[in-house]
Amino acid sequence: MKQISFIHAADLHLDSPMVGLKHLPANILSRVRESTFAALERLTAAAIDHNVDFVVLSGDLYDGEDRSLRAQSRFRNEMQKLLQKDIPVYVIHGNHDHLDGSWVHLDMPANVHFFGSEVEMKTFHTKRGESVHLYGFSYQHRHILDKRVDDYQKVEPADFHIGLLHGNEGGKTDHDNYAPFSIKDLYEKQFDYWALGHIHKRTILSENPPIIYPGNLQGRNKKETGIKGCYYVTLTEFGAEKEFIETSDVVWDEISIDASSLHTFQEILHLCQLTIERLRKSGIGTLLTINLKNININDSKEKQVLNTDLYELLLDNENDEESFVWTVQLNLEDQLRFDRKNLINEADFYTELFATIDEYQIFDDALAPLFEHQLARKYLTRLTETEQKELIEKAEKLLIGLLYQ
Repeated sequence: MKQISFIHAADLHLDSPMVGLKHLPANILSRVRESTFAALERLTAAAIDHNVDFVVLSGDLYDGEDRSLRAQSRFRNEMQKLLQKDIPVYVIHGNHDHLDGSWVHLDMPANVHFFGSEVEMKTFHTKRGESVHLYGFSYQHRHILDKRVDDYQKVEPADFHIGLLHGNEGGKTDHDNYAPFSIKDLYEKQFDYWALGHIHKRTILSENPPIIYPGNLQGRNKKETGIKGCYYVTLTEFGAEKEFIETSDVVWDEISIDASSLHTFQEILHLCQLTIERLRKSGIGTLLTINLKNININDSKEKQVLNTDLYELLLDNENDEESFVWTVQLNLEDQLRFDRKNLINEADFYTELFATIDEYQIFDDALAPLFEHQLARKYLTRLTETEQKELIEKAEKLLIGLLYQ
């Protein structure tokens, strides 16, 4: 029976700056900034442990078009480990590490094969004699908006055909619509596997044939929650088997805690501590956002302590934990509930306030100092419609809460 095995990963974003985390203790901050490299090392170890035939990396190896020397050097070191085990690596570049960037080049080991800016096919033969055709292209520049999937053409003969594509399934509004495609487009190519990249959330678009986004190798902000990793894939003439391999060294997590049944600071502290212990993962650090909802404390002193001391107490001793759970954000929400109609009946002011909120359309102007900043704009992406709506809702709640105080 003909059979091949490989690792499929994407969106490594090596040396990501992890912006906005300078408030972390030095040792935790250092570990977070090293996490993309630690994830790469786990990928390499998995490829060696499983004795795979090859590795495919579907775009955005590097976080920026300048491809830092540190990132290139660390990537080269890991590829040399695979070279020693005679494991080749097939790479496409995506929108973040496109070919038009400017960087100082470090040569890569001979086992690393890069695809050019036009769709091309590379041939691989296993030691057992199976033949594999791999198809893909690298982004020439950051914005590839045309439908490049049409350029993928199956070339026979080969035992297996694998497509590498860094792009966006049509219709997804939360991501830039780079190299768009539909599942139907990929079906029509009659490949045995599609190794996708660009979407950072692990997603299986199809089981047969497998059309898979493995997600990124390491979460980089609070929107990229949960364990990240890659897929170990075995293909035979009868189908595919896949196993998700965890590579995250640091995990982002978010949890909501209902405090409506709690009436003292001690009860709330205890519940938060229990929650933190439940979320602790052996050998992995966690950066946690806690949304403490329906706070029902009436005692003014206890309420003051909740606002001033709870956060610090939750951080106690976490600095010394290898499997730390560091609370990066604590959101307190009391049981304030409001009905727009009732508020409008209370005062005409609310009619004007809600109208202003509903008609707010100047996000670009409000955020211009950030998005036009010479340094900040390199690390920012435009807010989606969903994110804009969430910000407006939070602002409304904050305003009403302050007015009621």
